[in-house]
Amino acid sequence: MKYVIYLRVSTKEQGKSGLGLEAQRRDIQLYLDNYSPSPYSVIDECLEVDSGANSQRIKLVDAINLAKKHDAVLLVAKLDRLSRKVSFIAKLMEDKKLNFKVATMPHADPFQLHIYAALAEQEREFISKRTKAALAEAKSRGTRLGGLRTQTNERNIAKRKQADDFAKNLWPMIEPMVETSLGYTEIAKRLNSMNVKTANGGAFWASTVSNIVKRMM
Repeated sequence: MKYVIYLRVSTKEQGKSGLGLEAQRRDIQLYLDNYSPSPYSVIDECLEVDSGANSQRIKLVDAINLAKKHDAVLLVAKLDRLSRKVSFIAKLMEDKKLNFKVATMPHADPFQLHIYAALAEQEREFISKRTKAALAEAKSRGTRLGGLRTQTNERNIAKRKQADDFAKNLWPMIEPMVETSLGYTEIAKRLNSMNVKTANGGAFWASTVSNIVKRMM
């Protein structure tokens, strides 16, 4: 079995930091290890930084064309990595030359994927309307929405400072490991083995280490 892997994050910052990518690669590897016919090969991996609402994504087009050319399966971690539009998912399903799989729904057939996409789109529409209604209700009661945003901004600034301070305190321990080219996963394992806790008192992950390095480099 041959695969073309497609990964997508929505912002440049996510793309730089690896946020979301590690989880996508983990889910895809779980699919390959547990659900894919053996042997298998990965022809290419296409990474895109763009919104799921945009249906004209260059890397997605490249991934689709590669999958067709090599008679390979287009593999994504989650359905919304392909698109948030049910119409776009339906269009892909109508393409007889394209076969795609969703890692987190390994047994789902095209009909089930179509239903899932439709339900997800309805849920997003409802959440949007609910948010607008709540804002309108708050405004009618005289709530100062701008004031709420100011308070939120102040909290965010305080959280960023706390994260910066934590990174500075921990950097003397992490910097030597980074300089010896240890991977973030290995650094996280070593910190956990030394019983070092994150700012929230939890365990370290590769993404946690990545965030600290990004703040300090």
